[in-house]
Amino acid sequence: MSVAGIVLAAGAGSRMGRPKANLDYRGEPLISRAVRTAFAGGCDLVFAVLGAEVEQAESYARAEGAFVVVNSAWADGMGVSLCAGLDAIETVAPDVSAALVMLVDQPHITKAAVAAVLSAQRVPADETVLAAAAYEGKRGHPVLLGRAHWSALRPTLIGDVGARAYLQEHRDELILIPCEALADPRDLDRPEDLDTPG
Repeated sequence: MSVAGIVLAAGAGSRMGRPKANLDYRGEPLISRAVRTAFAGGCDLVFAVLGAEVEQAESYARAEGAFVVVNSAWADGMGVSLCAGLDAIETVAPDVSAALVMLVDQPHITKAAVAAVLSAQRVPADETVLAAAAYEGKRGHPVLLGRAHWSALRPTLIGDVGARAYLQEHRDELILIPCEALADPRDLDRPEDLDTPG
C-alpha cells in the first residue's frame, strides 16, 4: 500500500495570463517544482493533472517521474481535475491507500509540509485518514484523502471548490496539521506575485 500525490495543474491561469503549470518560477517550471516536492515529501507516486497547454506541461511532469493525467474538461474547474486524478490512481495503482493533493501555484509548499501531512496516518496504509495542512489555524494544502473517502467525495467535486465542501462536512474527522513554520501557502495568481520575496 502506498500514497499517491495529485498535483492539480490543469487551469489556464486566466488572472496570470498564461497556464501556471508551465510558468517559469525562479528557474524552473511550477509543475516540475510541485512534482518534485511531492516525491521528496514521501509520496510513492505522483499524478500530474494537466489541461491547458498540455504538451509542454506533460514533458516537464514526465521528466520528474510523474504519471500524466490529461483532463479534457479542465475548464469545468478544479473539482473535475481532482476526480480525474483519483480515477487515474485507481486505474494505474489500485493498491494506493491515500491521495495527497497539492496545487501547482503554491511553490512555497515544502517537502517538510508534505511529510507532516502524511504523518497524520495513524497506521501505515491508513485508508480512513482525512488531514490537511493548517496555517494560523486555517485549512490549506496539502490535503490527504484516505481511499475510504473517495467514493463519497466524488459527487461533491463540482466547479472550482475542489474538496472544500466534503472537508467542511467531515470537519470532525479532519486532522489539521500546523504547517506555518514549515511552508508558505501563498498562491501565485497574478504576474506581480512572481516578484514577491519568499
